[in-house]
Amino acid sequence: MATSYDIIIIGGGPIGLACGIEAQKANLGYLIMEKGCLVNSLYNYPANMTFFSTSERIEIGGVPFVSNNAKPTRAEALEYYRRIAVSKHLNIHLQEKVQEVTQVKEGFKVVATKQTYLAKNIIIATGFYDIPVLMNVPGENLPKVAHYYKDPHFYAMHKVLVVGANNSAVDAALETWRKGAEVTMVIKDEGIGKRVKYWVKPDIENRIKEGSIKAFAHSTVRAIRENEVDINTPGGVVTIDNDYVIAMTGYQPNFEFLKKTGIELSKDPVRQPVYDPETMESNMPNIYLAGVVCGGMNTHIWFIENSREHAMKIIEAIKKNNNQQAS
Repeated sequence: MATSYDIIIIGGGPIGLACGIEAQKANLGYLIMEKGCLVNSLYNYPANMTFFSTSERIEIGGVPFVSNNAKPTRAEALEYYRRIAVSKHLNIHLQEKVQEVTQVKEGFKVVATKQTYLAKNIIIATGFYDIPVLMNVPGENLPKVAHYYKDPHFYAMHKVLVVGANNSAVDAALETWRKGAEVTMVIKDEGIGKRVKYWVKPDIENRIKEGSIKAFAHSTVRAIRENEVDINTPGGVVTIDNDYVIAMTGYQPNFEFLKKTGIELSKDPVRQPVYDPETMESNMPNIYLAGVVCGGMNTHIWFIENSREHAMKIIEAIKKNNNQQAS
């Protein structure tokens, strides 16, 4: 017989953990399910990444986050959230992917890779980092093309093309250049993105200005080959020698999973899921959304610091529903 919970939380990132903490406080039976490792998206961030937020703004559960500097690193965040999961004795299943959520008499049936569960409520806190936005150009599937960037050492002394102009692209360009790579950037707009970390933006702009890093603005990748890349520029197609392409073109939520679960998406390109901002309940009764997934393609709207409150809103709404059903 399937194990039953008051709440199943899909996603073991910081917001999923925050939802688990609030459910625990409310004495609700819950299970957090994560397809990868604990805080899987953070684990896959670049190794040397520094957060834009200060440490206290990404705290959850009232547990202080002490970091060496005001802005914590990826390594510090991984340790912080691991300590929370352990110290709070959170009920979490790692490396277990949710494949399907369907309505049944008892509430919802959750089919996962290892087991099937039942739940009265579902919280989807799956983030957006697992599905890259593709360039859809010839050669994008070559082994030399990466949509995730981890560490610069691999690219030392190679010709590297970085696609994009926001934080991930800028970090990749600067770090690989400092390891001795010959770096070229392809930027679809006028210049470096406005949301780039303020202490990094002058650095990349100065490297481009002095010519250390070459950049093609108002440009796109046309085609990728084993040893070359064609770039569409305002002056025509430019072909450059190339060893590796780091395509920091952004990521998107798992829209197919949301639709399969019954959640409506806006018909515009943003594809924002439908939900009540007061309770975070979606158009599907008793299915709630938390964190970055709420923004659809506008993945820059929600962060840990401004979506931590989703956990409290959701658990309050569930408690209210429970009280109404009991009365």
